[in-house]
Amino acid sequence: MKKKVVIIGGGIAGLSAGIYALKAGYEAEIYEKNPLAGGECMGWNRQGYHIDNCIHWLTGTDSKTSMWQVWNDIGALNENTEYAKVDKFYSSRYEEKEATLWNDLERTKKELIELSPEDEAEISKFIEYVKYAEECTIPAEKPMDMMKIKDYISIGKRMANMPKVMREYGKIDLNGLAERFKSPLLKKLMTDYLPANYTAYSFLVSYGTMTSGNGDIPIGGSLAMTLRIVKKFKEMGGKLFTNTPVSRIIIENKTAVGVELENGEIIKGDEIISAVDTRFLYGKLIDESYMPKKWKKAYENSEGYPTTSGFQAAYAINANFSQGDTTFFDCEPFYIGNRLVDRIYIKNYAYDKSFAPEGKTVLQMNIPQTDNDFLFWKSLDEKEYKKVKEDLVHKVTNRIVKVFPELEGKIELLDSWTPITYERYCNAYHGSYMSFVTTTTAPKLTCKGTIKNLNNFYIAGQWIMSPGGLPIAAISGKFAIQRILKKEGRSIDFE
Repeated sequence: MKKKVVIIGGGIAGLSAGIYALKAGYEAEIYEKNPLAGGECMGWNRQGYHIDNCIHWLTGTDSKTSMWQVWNDIGALNENTEYAKVDKFYSSRYEEKEATLWNDLERTKKELIELSPEDEAEISKFIEYVKYAEECTIPAEKPMDMMKIKDYISIGKRMANMPKVMREYGKIDLNGLAERFKSPLLKKLMTDYLPANYTAYSFLVSYGTMTSGNGDIPIGGSLAMTLRIVKKFKEMGGKLFTNTPVSRIIIENKTAVGVELENGEIIKGDEIISAVDTRFLYGKLIDESYMPKKWKKAYENSEGYPTTSGFQAAYAINANFSQGDTTFFDCEPFYIGNRLVDRIYIKNYAYDKSFAPEGKTVLQMNIPQTDNDFLFWKSLDEKEYKKVKEDLVHKVTNRIVKVFPELEGKIELLDSWTPITYERYCNAYHGSYMSFVTTTTAPKLTCKGTIKNLNNFYIAGQWIMSPGGLPIAAISGKFAIQRILKKEGRSIDFE
């Protein structure tokens, strides 16, 4: 009889674990609380338009990388995947000037020097180190603790220049990076995309992923990719139960033996994988006493281990809006709770024609949210929450039109959502859509994917390794199955 793997959560981590379990010859069952699998890799339709919640760029689109192989294994990408024709990372506007980080590094260098000749030396160094950071790819073959010396040597050769990046940019955050530039516009450019307390090297790696061609955007977006993965899981014989939340993990004699569903049904399994938010796991699905001390300290220290979410809105644009892709800009100040906001960004989805009727486009706005912002939203009752959202949408819409007057009379709200939305649908800690922010003040938080004194139990999901996101979720599902295979003395390769 085949061994049965029971997986809690049908996000990318859970789906990945399910597909690799099937590849390994196990039975796989996924229990998902929502009507659709995918977790935060999701999109939805409004009034004939499509809203994409997740993919701004997808790490691992270069077919020469091991991350691409994982995406290919689970059905997310293949050799024929079509990608959006996007030629830049983003643009920043300040004091009537605009700077852009193009995917063409030489173009970026030339334009930034023209904008700020006094920063030429720092610009040149930044570009040089982004080229070094292009080498940084996610090792997706196996967990680090299963690697041998030859694996580390191979990684070292592939990323020979990354130590230079870490030495130069590993000990400063984005505020520190911005201070290296004299131009106020370039200071904004360096701090706009990621929270300013992020480590600077993370930003260079993100930009390098785009410039190297390893961070493309699949046409159809997040939902389309999720549906491809779900299709593969089902075609391989996997069982997906949606609208089926789990209430607890059943533990007997220090061994996970099954799960109890919210309807009271007991599901037995030989191996149990949690692919849900780790804060929901500890204290909800299993007793909080299982939580490692380092995780407990992280949850108690939001300054050292901050999270990030967003207040977002999506609009239908009844025109061919020419402002390309992602643009940050100053606006008339307004408050979200007690925090003053004077800078926002818009993302134009005109690059994907499947998102809107012909001649129209979808425009989305995001205001990054902190742990304190989440607590503000959480403090509101249902009536207050609705009113605050409506008031903020009105303020933001007016500010967008003021900066882009060509949108007057052509912009219509499709939907808006907050950190509470992520908590409600994905049980996301503080509504975060990534894991803990990688800062310079606290050690990286990683998890081996197992729990001490709990057998036959594994953890998958973006929270087990910084900085989180879709790639970490996908490889964590693979790694969970590799741990089961290793325990059984079987090969961890899926050839």
